[in-house]
Amino acid sequence: MKKVLIPTALDSVAKEILEAHGGYAVVQVPKCDVAQLVREHPDVHALIVRSEKITAEIIDAAAALRVIVRAGAGYNTIDIRHARKKGVDVMNTPGANSNAVAEEVIAMILADARHIVAADASCRAGKWEKTAFMGTELTGKTVGVVGLGYIGQLVARRLAGFDVRVLGYDPFTSEEKAKALGIELCSLPELFERSDYITLHIPENEETRGMINRELLARVKSGATLINCARAGILSESDLRAIKSEKKIRFLNDVYPKDAEGAKSVADIADLMLPHLGASTREANRKAAELAARELIDLDEQGITSAVVNRDVPAGLDPAFGRLAHVLTRICRRVLGSDARLKLVETSFYGSLKPFAQWLLTPVTTALSADYDPGLDHKSTLAFLADMGVDYVDRETDEHKAYTNSITIDLIGTVDAEHLVRASVRGTVEEGNLLVARINDFDKLYFEPAGNWVVFSYDDRPGVLGRIAAALAAAGINIDDVRNPHDSRGVSSLVILKVNLPVEEPLVRRIAADICAKIAFHIEL
Repeated sequence: MKKVLIPTALDSVAKEILEAHGGYAVVQVPKCDVAQLVREHPDVHALIVRSEKITAEIIDAAAALRVIVRAGAGYNTIDIRHARKKGVDVMNTPGANSNAVAEEVIAMILADARHIVAADASCRAGKWEKTAFMGTELTGKTVGVVGLGYIGQLVARRLAGFDVRVLGYDPFTSEEKAKALGIELCSLPELFERSDYITLHIPENEETRGMINRELLARVKSGATLINCARAGILSESDLRAIKSEKKIRFLNDVYPKDAEGAKSVADIADLMLPHLGASTREANRKAAELAARELIDLDEQGITSAVVNRDVPAGLDPAFGRLAHVLTRICRRVLGSDARLKLVETSFYGSLKPFAQWLLTPVTTALSADYDPGLDHKSTLAFLADMGVDYVDRETDEHKAYTNSITIDLIGTVDAEHLVRASVRGTVEEGNLLVARINDFDKLYFEPAGNWVVFSYDDRPGVLGRIAAALAAAGINIDDVRNPHDSRGVSSLVILKVNLPVEEPLVRRIAADICAKIAFHIEL
């Protein structure tokens, strides 16, 4: 019998499934000290957890531990690197909570529009304030969905019965996919300008942190409603605070920097705030529990690893090339342009990398979509891309080009119904260091993708580099390194500047307008 510990208030269906199987002895103790429970059961084979923190010390205390299942999507509370080092597979159950979050968004919109919370308190107090609680209707309004992953798509589907217009922003979603969902794709600024309700469903990372800023908020209609059930860091609280009264923005919030008791920094600007209840439904809890149990059985009995999020790098492959594939794809996506809808991903893996093409598609896809689960196997990854309306081609390589152990990433997208755009980036690893060798037609760059970089492409002419440097200096930004090549025809120039600080989007746009840039972006690598 394999011992399984469930140190959380997870639905009992996980315990029931495992015990019915006959091969597992399950100990479930809700709200316990996980470290102490593991010390009491050092022969534990698997842990099934929710948001409990699983540290290296806990993993080390369980010599027989082979599997940790996170009954939910996010696994940032688990030390997955140490788990891998100890031969422990970490799995998750993506999608189990999606519907719960989507329904919460609808509930918050309706509760705020009809003043449900305040009206309940007033009525219980014996008052009869019908005039004070005059509401608004959702029907006929325009709802903007920022991020069309699992949850964003479900929000759009749940809205279908309200006779609303749904706008969507997601550079990874094709026109065909959006149309099937009844969503009109548009740019992020346009979405903010046209929407009566804006609901956020994007991850928090270096590219999205603070993305919902004053510049976007200044575009909203007076009286628009903003809903954040995604991550706290994607919204600039100070920018919302500065503009909320002027624009009469309603703010509905369910996410915070820390899930814990205590004062919340958004209390003064939130019109409705909940204690991160997005995934807190009986159905979501049961679905996550059921998936966790079945994934554990499938792994133990059939070796199915599709849900494993910390898979080993294949023997014979330097892990640096996985990081390279990820970084090159991130750069390529920025070169393609944030408004381009991705249609095709093409990869070329040279030299000894060719046998690892299927494995290397994982870091490529991870760089393209935060909704992609890196635990998916190759077949599931292809299905994920296809579902997003994106084709994939792993090209045959010409070894005569002598790109020894190099990776080329090409992305093709659409900016409208008639125009395609293409971006291409190539790189390699030298002495353990990642190097970007080419961006589009600009070859022999050989820069290390690390730190803050700002990139511009423009028609070649004297004085442009000086104007860029002056604008950065005026903003207190110092240049640490420069690449300024010309293309083979001498028509265009590329400047890549490594800088000591992030370059905010408004400054990037001002510089781009001043030099008539064709490509302009900041990226933190």
